[in-house]
Amino acid sequence: MLVALDFDGTLSDSEMTVLLGEQVGAAAEMAAITEQAMNDELAYAASLRRRCTLLAGLGLDTARDALGAVTLRPGTRGVLDALRTAGVETAILTGGFERGVERALAEAGTGVDTVVANRLLATDGVLTGEVTGPLVEGTKDDALTILQAATGETETVAVGDGANDRPMLAAADLAVGFAPKPAVEPVCDVVVDSMTELRAVFQTEGVLPERA
Repeated sequence: MLVALDFDGTLSDSEMTVLLGEQVGAAAEMAAITEQAMNDELAYAASLRRRCTLLAGLGLDTARDALGAVTLRPGTRGVLDALRTAGVETAILTGGFERGVERALAEAGTGVDTVVANRLLATDGVLTGEVTGPLVEGTKDDALTILQAATGETETVAVGDGANDRPMLAAADLAVGFAPKPAVEPVCDVVVDSMTELRAVFQTEGVLPERA
């Protein structure tokens, strides 16, 4: 079994672009663009590029420090650890940034098998305002298919909250909305609002043993 999880808004209540935007006085604008994208009012790739453009000129060290503030939701470590102990293949699929995901996982002392994320480009120690990665134009259902081929896992579970999660939720055998946006909820088989509820769903659906 393969469990694919969104990061910002799902495993973490941090929003990476907003944390970065705070460093250039653009947090409110970042948050507004993010909300439009998550509610499917703006194409995700366009929204991500627009947000990253606002970061042009931000020092790389400052950006790294800002991403160091990304944290996991309470209970996330327990869910990820239980999945790995149960032998479930786990992946984070996020339009956010590798460094923020990796630092948050390391800080919490947990991990997943695969992280599929984007990267901010920098030149001479400052961000260029450009972004690259598999989930700029590519969609999460494509990433899910690639992971299935790589792992040999045919049964899939997806967990997410925003419009860019909808393709993978629609493609998964079990779609779990984590406090999903209104545009996303119709494609969800079940909706949860906490890691405790997510763990209970995993147990009920046989993803995790009942005592995990």
